[in-house]
Amino acid sequence: METSLPDALLADPGLQTRAAEALERDGDRAPLTLRKAGIDPSLAAAALTLADLRRHARTKFGDLADRLYFTRAGLEQATRWPVAERRATRFAAAVTDVTDLCCGLGTEALAFAQAGLTVEAVDMSGATAGYAEANAAALGLPIRVTVGDALETPLAESAFADPARRSGGTRNFNPADYSPPLDPLLARLRTARFAAVKLGPGIKHDWIPEGAEAEWVSVDRDVVEACLWLGEAAQVPRRASLLRSGRWHELTGTGGERAEVGDVADYLYEPDGAVIRAGLVAELAEDLNAHMGSEDIAYLYGDQLTETPFARAWKVEEVWPLHPKKLKPLLAERGIGRLTIKQRGTGIDPAALRKQLKLKGPNEATLLATRLAGDHAAILCSEA
Repeated sequence: METSLPDALLADPGLQTRAAEALERDGDRAPLTLRKAGIDPSLAAAALTLADLRRHARTKFGDLADRLYFTRAGLEQATRWPVAERRATRFAAAVTDVTDLCCGLGTEALAFAQAGLTVEAVDMSGATAGYAEANAAALGLPIRVTVGDALETPLAESAFADPARRSGGTRNFNPADYSPPLDPLLARLRTARFAAVKLGPGIKHDWIPEGAEAEWVSVDRDVVEACLWLGEAAQVPRRASLLRSGRWHELTGTGGERAEVGDVADYLYEPDGAVIRAGLVAELAEDLNAHMGSEDIAYLYGDQLTETPFARAWKVEEVWPLHPKKLKPLLAERGIGRLTIKQRGTGIDPAALRKQLKLKGPNEATLLATRLAGDHAAILCSEA
């Protein structure tokens, strides 16, 4: 199941249903249940693997997962469905045809086709291309799937690529180790009028080519990917796109602005990771009428509480020196036995600090360890 999709499994939706039911009902005994029903062991294993992957895929695909075909590696790299749909909408507003390079399981190709685009999906692996074909058939979408090299395949007026970021079971953080490597892939994509490439969210700004738009995407406070928009697709230098409770929010800017630095105020804002990675903390500070407490620590402080999807807000209760021996009696006086410790810019180990504090009491709080004007500080907060 990891290397090919058995034709017998594709042709037997009933077996897929039985496997899912057996896995849900019998757990580890599901293989025995299917074998007792006379199902070939290898086919039973394939059906149960698919059922297990579909169950895990629901976090990315919702109910759609129960109709799609997955591999473990392919599911890990697959784009979350709401993100793929949103990207496809942006393509469909500008072009009619797209070449989806390194298509993997075909998630992006499905979203492109659903948005009304004419799609050719290309992958170097014939087995992987088979999954993309199966998924297109499962949703009844007219996608042409071919086996080919992303650096040589002729491109339509627009192109998208999602290069493999894993090899030998490990994640590659250096874009030069992607498959294909990022630089030649970018050179290839520049031949299309409108293009984009999906990257890992940890991509460094040094890899962003001049003239490109760099977007970081967050889903319910989890930064899930970065995307470079090229050619006519580039609209702004930097963008942070956040999905919250089913709604999209965007913050844009240059990525080069710096926020003012000032004192601690009544409220502390913890920007979303997409905002931080996009370098848009200064733009957010302006929107919130807030400032930083230290020029290189991405916490913001303001005198008034302003609702925003781009940051988590905390009410500042106390500001203390970050010394365990001093913190211990202060927390004990307040009866704080449950303490969430977050740190930024101090290098402390929250677990080790919690052990030193020997917390006791019925109350709960959050402690933010950070720097203020160069000094280490502990900020006792409650969620606003």
